[in-house]
Amino acid sequence: MVLFTLERTVPLPLPEVWRRLTEWPRHADAVPLTRVRVLTPGPNRVGTVFVARTGVGPLAFDDRMEVTVWEPPGEDTPGRCRLEKRGRVVLGWAELEVRTGPGGRARVVWREDLGVRLLPALFDRPLEAAGRAVFGRAVNRLLRRP
Repeated sequence: MVLFTLERTVPLPLPEVWRRLTEWPRHADAVPLTRVRVLTPGPNRVGTVFVARTGVGPLAFDDRMEVTVWEPPGEDTPGRCRLEKRGRVVLGWAELEVRTGPGGRARVVWREDLGVRLLPALFDRPLEAAGRAVFGRAVNRLLRRP
């Protein structure tokens, strides 16, 4: 398991940043070769479950996630969401936080504790580098696209 943090500051209001990051099907557009299915009826809340299927044919795998913390931002309060990864292959959790940052801009902090079942610790550094690259690019795309 590897733990990493991504931080971004964007000139958007907190509710818009929250929406862009927590509309789960949008993540399919941000991560190559990925489809996202929400398995529970909306709106998002604690208990929402969705699956990100990544890959092609027999090389695809499911990353099943459940929302365990759901605290949308208020006028003066930060927003926080925690996802527990409950799949057969991908393990760990992700937390995203949105708060007011410098100059009234929105500050995003994305923490990811990422593991791959049966992957030896020898591969932790490459897994961290890949996770930073994939999730960093995904966060950037989600924040850029309305």
